[in-house]
Amino acid sequence: MTSGNDFDQGPQPTLFTARLTPHRSLNRTGFIVLMAFISAVSFAAGVAFLLMGAWPVFGFFGLDVLVIYWAFKVNFRDARAYEDISVSYSELRLRRVSPQGHAMEWVLNPLWIRIDREVHEEFGVERLYLVARGQQIALARFLGPSEKDSFYKALSAALQEARRGPTYNPIV
Repeated sequence: MTSGNDFDQGPQPTLFTARLTPHRSLNRTGFIVLMAFISAVSFAAGVAFLLMGAWPVFGFFGLDVLVIYWAFKVNFRDARAYEDISVSYSELRLRRVSPQGHAMEWVLNPLWIRIDREVHEEFGVERLYLVARGQQIALARFLGPSEKDSFYKALSAALQEARRGPTYNPIV
């Protein structure tokens, strides 16, 4: 074969790519402001109880601040999780990274993938699954129902495009 008959175009173009991350409404600056406010209020209330002679209450107000701080730190740690999804004509690649940094990766053929969804009448899309070779992989677990529906439509469109395959234009 000559190079003029070579159909290998190099790497396949990416049809769809997305990074899904958990939503967090409070950024670092907001966290610092909130903790400063909670600390100030707890300290003032604790001093008031201390002056009334109820000195153990002062320690419990400090304990409350520590528990709230710990809860937010756990929340911020969990926000480090994400899912990367990319679709090309030859593969669907799903990479899931846990908050601790452990990664799991699946590479599947888009021709053999089906997307299943569980829909609740009231709430909308509750769960999304990639189904291939009898294996079910949960997808977009930390998105809300409307976001899952939008993601479902976009991913379905990308998989349909992958099933149609690339078009070959010999003139280009």
